[in-house]
Amino acid sequence: MAIHQRAGQIANQTDLVNIPKLMSHYYSITPNMDDVQQRVTFGTSGHRGCAFNGSFNQQHIWAITQAVVDYRQSVNINGPLILGIDTHALSYAAYLSAIEVLAANKVTVHIQQNDGFTPTPVVSHGVICANREANITGAPLSDGLIITPSHNPPQDGGIKYNPPHGGPAEGNITAWIESRANDYLRQALAGVQKLAYAEALASGYVNAIDLVTPYVADLENVIDMQAIANAKLRIGVDPLGGSGIFYWAPIAARYGLDITLVNDKVDPSFSFMPLDKDGKIRMDCSSPYAMAGLLAHKESFDLCLGNDPDYDRHGIVCPGTGLMDPNHYLAVAIDYLLTHRPDWSDSLAIGKTLVSSALIDKICAFHGKKLLEVPVGFKWFVDGLAEATIAFGGEESAGAAFLRRDGTTWCTDKDGFILGLLAAEILAVTGKTPGQRHQELVKQFGQSFYKRIDSPISLENKAKFALLNAETLNATVLAGEAIENVLTHAPGNNAAIGGIKVTTANGWFAARPSGTEALFKIYGESFISEQHLAEIIKDAQALIDKALNA
Repeated sequence: MAIHQRAGQIANQTDLVNIPKLMSHYYSITPNMDDVQQRVTFGTSGHRGCAFNGSFNQQHIWAITQAVVDYRQSVNINGPLILGIDTHALSYAAYLSAIEVLAANKVTVHIQQNDGFTPTPVVSHGVICANREANITGAPLSDGLIITPSHNPPQDGGIKYNPPHGGPAEGNITAWIESRANDYLRQALAGVQKLAYAEALASGYVNAIDLVTPYVADLENVIDMQAIANAKLRIGVDPLGGSGIFYWAPIAARYGLDITLVNDKVDPSFSFMPLDKDGKIRMDCSSPYAMAGLLAHKESFDLCLGNDPDYDRHGIVCPGTGLMDPNHYLAVAIDYLLTHRPDWSDSLAIGKTLVSSALIDKICAFHGKKLLEVPVGFKWFVDGLAEATIAFGGEESAGAAFLRRDGTTWCTDKDGFILGLLAAEILAVTGKTPGQRHQELVKQFGQSFYKRIDSPISLENKAKFALLNAETLNATVLAGEAIENVLTHAPGNNAAIGGIKVTTANGWFAARPSGTEALFKIYGESFISEQHLAEIIKDAQALIDKALNA
């Protein structure tokens, strides 16, 4: 895809969404259930949509929240529900709608004081801590809802459910909630209980508490905060207008850190954002175009950190080397943790999605650690993190989490705070930036070349992805190398990958359909050259086209 001519430049007025119009559509549009695009659809990160096209509106949130309540009742989850929220315009409206239903159903809801923002990892950490205590006292279990479309454009909305394990809900749970919510929408919300917002607040079921302090106070148990303070690092932070913006001052104050917010704006139109590569406003902290504002400060600090609006992703900017590729930072983080967490058990596995870099494989082999390779989606790491059998789980899309320093569970969802602070710990302890450390890993294990491309696909061919296997692919060579493996199930847990992965001695590609769009994604990596990677991608496209059309 060609790079937009204004990519990396601050948005113009004409790029901004009309917020009053967006909010009017949220409240006024009734979803058309004959249109599949307007039904509730849970992808890998909950239901997402836009009020303009009838896919994220008040009736969706009422129906989804009632479905979550029904699910909780069906499995006897009776403890408080922690409700998180990011800074998208539709998030606050959806937050109020969810409260109306939760209170009407007599669900105790914990929200941040003064209607403050609550990031995804804070919800996960809060659920984990509450349920650790509940398991001791016999109190009912807690769970969470987070109102966020992640890094998606300003006009989008999203909602996702985290059950008592604290992480993203499993597919069987989201399928249950999705089906139930769509039934409510078909029945014109018959059976959905709700109160007016003022009545909900007065009901006694909505409790505004301090969610910031417990999270900030616990950080020293997952990150060596003292080492960062002792090193007197100068850290620049761009929250990208996200939900973690008011956490950095308490972090700096509690641990004596030198943290400067280079951007302190919160604006539902995200008018301060540089345009992404396609010319859209997107708060993608792994994109050098969206992160252009922070990159301008890279030589002014020892390290710069950025996050997406719900703070489950991280962007690491180092002086000299700039914004790190997510795969590169995952490799550095894993290598560091495996040598600087003496209390971690030797039996702990390292989790990665099968589209993440094979450099991680090499690092795990070098350290003699078990590698757990799973399909795309952080939900596959939840059980391992909850049971403390996985030390680290990470995705190529710049999301990860890991255990506390003592080897117990920190959270079971992606945590952009701790990945950013880990980068500071690495610099403080080793004297090298994560970018410099990656260069050392390249010298040790070889340089890799990685790329992902999205290609349009018909709905008919999209459905055929489930039929792909070694037989239908019918190939023995990829980019001049013999094919060693053709995978349709992840080697780490034997779960279906929803596509196919093909490996050779020095490269691989994976192909899978998008969960929400008429696209399929090809990921490729080569440990030989950029040219070899181009050949892998070209051959992959030809093989997939031939197999789907056979």
